[in-house]
Amino acid sequence: MSGALLKKELRANGLLAVIFLGVVTLYGSMITSMFDPKLGDSLNIMMESMPELFAAFGMSNPGASLTQFLANYLYGFLLIALPLVMILLLVQRLLIRYTDRGAMAWLLASPTPRWKLVLTQAFVLVAAVVLLVGYMTGLCSVLAEVLFPGELELDRFALVNLGDLGLLLFFAGLCFCSACLFQSSGPALWVGGGLSVAFLLLDMLAGVGEQAEFLRWFTPVTLYDPVALANGENVLPLVGLYLGAVVLFAAGMVVFTRRDICV
Repeated sequence: MSGALLKKELRANGLLAVIFLGVVTLYGSMITSMFDPKLGDSLNIMMESMPELFAAFGMSNPGASLTQFLANYLYGFLLIALPLVMILLLVQRLLIRYTDRGAMAWLLASPTPRWKLVLTQAFVLVAAVVLLVGYMTGLCSVLAEVLFPGELELDRFALVNLGDLGLLLFFAGLCFCSACLFQSSGPALWVGGGLSVAFLLLDMLAGVGEQAEFLRWFTPVTLYDPVALANGENVLPLVGLYLGAVVLFAAGMVVFTRRDICV
């Protein structure tokens, strides 16, 4: 990788990462502290009045354990949607903004090969996603141990986070590949970003009722089931998410190194 470019991007995007760490800290702390086995009865009453809404956001099963509670109410939607916003902002800052501002000419004129430049940007994006998920894993684990000693099943909670990381890396790879593929800033950002949002919406619609359940076949989000992972199930489908992420990042880097980039 390019050491100079890596240092620049870490300084330039450090504040953005800190902001999102602060946001997920707020939600993670609040939802973890809300756990109460007796709360399930109240939530069930609310779900009976708005079953479609709860199902759309992946909150149809509060669960009996702390692990299931977090998987449902934190990892079912919030820790997919919030990191996806961060991914879109980072892709715009790491790749698309250079072309818009004409700074891509400076990068390409440097003695550093293209593949090193794009590998550096991919590393920053992946590192930010890994940092966010790793931070949430540690934060919730510590809070759970302080507030509810022994309630969190750490091995299964690790599986939930492993699945969340796989899905977010897939979205990051999709947005990264889109940014490398298109010259115009609009398609570069919103082809990958739009597909990611569409995949998430399809999964939400599929959870509303049996008539829409077929939509799960059209979104990779189906491969990530946080509640099933909290029960130690559906681990194998995560391999598809990680393989998809690797393919998308690799395809984006190949396209970037071979593309005729107008600056």
